[in-house]
Amino acid sequence: MGSRRSGIRGGARGGAVVIRRAEERDAGRLTRMVRTSGAYEGPYAAMVDGYRVGPDYISAHRVFVAVGGECGDGEVLGFYALMVDPVGPAELDLLFVADRAQGLGIGRLLIEHLRGEARRAGAGRVRIVSHPPAEGFYRSVGARRIGTVPAYPPAVAWDRPELSLPVEPEFSGESEFWGEPEPSVEST
Repeated sequence: MGSRRSGIRGGARGGAVVIRRAEERDAGRLTRMVRTSGAYEGPYAAMVDGYRVGPDYISAHRVFVAVGGECGDGEVLGFYALMVDPVGPAELDLLFVADRAQGLGIGRLLIEHLRGEARRAGAGRVRIVSHPPAEGFYRSVGARRIGTVPAYPPAVAWDRPELSLPVEPEFSGESEFWGEPEPSVEST
């Protein structure tokens, strides 16, 4: 696949953000972003300790980066990796936003791009096994919790939420929910 670029304005304090296909030369920056993520401190640190986003991973998967600047040659603000299996569901493998770019809308831009990429690949939904603190973000962009993935120590010592993100947003402009009703929680 070629290096498709999507010029998307927004995020980055009103500056231009370009989402482009990751290149092998991005591997070091993406690895640093994962390993230094503030979301993986404390008990979650073991999950990213020694983690590597190598050139081989980038060339084998659909990895896209959000980059500041009109030409997509600025600072890497975030990235995602989408796994598409012709037999199974599409799955979000990684999504990270640089700590200094948190709250600027970069994650939402990446999710909208991911939806388009999944749509082009023929997927109707994207499976997400979420880092527990990120579940709220994924729910805010339309994902629904469908289960829990149990821990598998020592790499992951905690259960993780499993979510499903529709490729087509299920929300209208009037904040009315379209689709299946939210599951109810009964107390005993």
